[in-house]
Amino acid sequence: MKIICVGKKHDHWIIDGISRYERRLRAPFKLEWQFVSYSSLSGDRARRDESTELLKRIAPQDYVILLDETGKNIDSPSLSHKLEQLTIQNQIVFIIGGAYGVDERIKQRANFIWSLSGLVFPHMLVRLILIEQIYRAQEISKGGPYHHQ
Repeated sequence: MKIICVGKKHDHWIIDGISRYERRLRAPFKLEWQFVSYSSLSGDRARRDESTELLKRIAPQDYVILLDETGKNIDSPSLSHKLEQLTIQNQIVFIIGGAYGVDERIKQRANFIWSLSGLVFPHMLVRLILIEQIYRAQEISKGGPYHHQ
């Protein structure tokens, strides 16, 4: 699995949380982080510029999950099942866009658009929530005690 984020590497205040979950992840739930620099432009031009850079990092065979507040809400067991099925045959790529979001090319390329919540979160916090949910999916998949129903 790969997470591609627009922005700089993790801020110091988020590193401990992300590292905590990274240490617990096992194949096929292991992650690779990639970072795309913020555009020096603004608005639509920044969105287009950053989306172009994101598209360069996606292979044709990748299964792309875009995190976007307009996407579909799913629960943790459903996410676990989805990731378990997808990792059998696919490289899963999660995309976290920049402050201006992503353009239609990314939305069209995405195989699934996922909303963590109807709320909007800072991008650093989205990274932490995403990795925690991937860890939770791993634990559900292997029948671990982390997720209680």
